Amino acid sequence: MSGLFDDPEPLRPTDRLFFAVFPDAGTAARIAVLADGLRGQLNLRGRPLAPERFHITISHLGDYVGVPESVVEPATTAAASLTAAPFEVTFDRAASFHGRSGNRPFVLRGGEGLAGVIAFQQQLGAAMVRSGLRPDRNFTPHVTLLYDDALVPETPVAPISWTAAELVLVHSLLGRTQHIALRRWPLAA
Repeated sequence: MSGLFDDPEPLRPTDRLFFAVFPDAGTAARIAVLADGLRGQLNLRGRPLAPERFHITISHLGDYVGVPESVVEPATTAAASLTAAPFEVTFDRAASFHGRSGNRPFVLRGGEGLAGVIAFQQQLGAAMVRSGLRPDRNFTPHVTLLYDDALVPETPVAPISWTAAELVLVHSLLGRTQHIALRRWPLAA
């Protein structure tokens, strides 16, 4: 029996903040073609993400109700403090991440071609700590292609490469498949 003075249910998060790097439009289009081809080849049912949503999450900043300035401000300070040159990114395989059945991310992965993004993530992580934020500790660079029930083992693909030239602070509207760029920082040493 609920009483008049029971604590209300906590609000469900509606907004996510994260740092990301995005491929250029031509590379995003190539990723979309690859995703569609792999979907057919591997008999996946999930629909590929829209090309403008393909990205590498560099660090997750949290899920919230609204967009807290108490997170945006130190995130902005951290990103603005970086001095980083553009870096090459190369993905050469695809695989499923273990996740909830029906919602397993099918992603691009890579090996040595991801050294630049790993170094950049560590540099951003140090800047985040200096700004009072907690960076992701378990970073696995990837680009999500689609979500599916299947659990696909690692599959080689023709390499997809691009030069990451800017860092973006993204506001994601949870459940609405919409990303809004809040801030952008060009990479230049």
